Amino acid sequence: MIVTGPDVVRLGAIASTMDALHELAQGGAPAGTAVVAEVQTAGRGSRGRSWASPRGGLWLSVLARPATAGLELLSLRAGLAVAELLGRLGAGDRIGLKWPNDLMLDDRKTGGILCEARWHGAALGWVVIGLGLNVSNAPPPGLEASATRVGAALPRMTPGDLVEPVIAALRAVDAAAGPLTDDEQARFAARDWLRGRALEAPVAGAAAGLADDGALLVRRDDGTTVPLRAGTVVVRGEARTPNARRAT
Repeated sequence: MIVTGPDVVRLGAIASTMDALHELAQGGAPAGTAVVAEVQTAGRGSRGRSWASPRGGLWLSVLARPATAGLELLSLRAGLAVAELLGRLGAGDRIGLKWPNDLMLDDRKTGGILCEARWHGAALGWVVIGLGLNVSNAPPPGLEASATRVGAALPRMTPGDLVEPVIAALRAVDAAAGPLTDDEQARFAARDWLRGRALEAPVAGAAAGLADDGALLVRRDDGTTVPLRAGTVVVRGEARTPNARRAT
């Protein structure tokens, strides 16, 4: 294990940056500590899905120690921070956000966010924010039609180029913040990949933006709007892929 710079641990091939950071947090690592790996052999995403993490991608996790945290809001804020960073680096408005935790480039997935908390009884111990981002690595076999890499928009970008700015962006996210502000909702709306798209599941209707608690709003055919706080979103006409890889 080689520590380079304040609280940034760079590793070669490990099972998961999230697991490594949970271990460091258990040992008292301070907020802002980050773990970066060249390869993950057991990267994971939401609902136990796996995430292929070969060399050429950005696989990292950042530690937060808020007194309280809403993981859904934190995931949204972390995704927004990374999307806006990639936009400033030259990808512009080609980087979108697909509720709840996917980063999109044009119409294909390029990355994902996963937040995990650990508790001491009723008290929150810490939260790990995990990011998996395809940079120069090819999409996994069979997912070429639905996945892409940041290099399609930023061909000279390497994972190493992104480590410091991405960690800085994630460290700046307020893990204890409450409901989304009007400004945050507007910024998310500017990159909302789902907005206006027809959905088949988990609720049939059209995606209509976010509520301030992070719920996806779905406008049904009868004109009513329902908040969606969980479930796998299926866009109409999109193939159902229950084993699709989603996040780091």
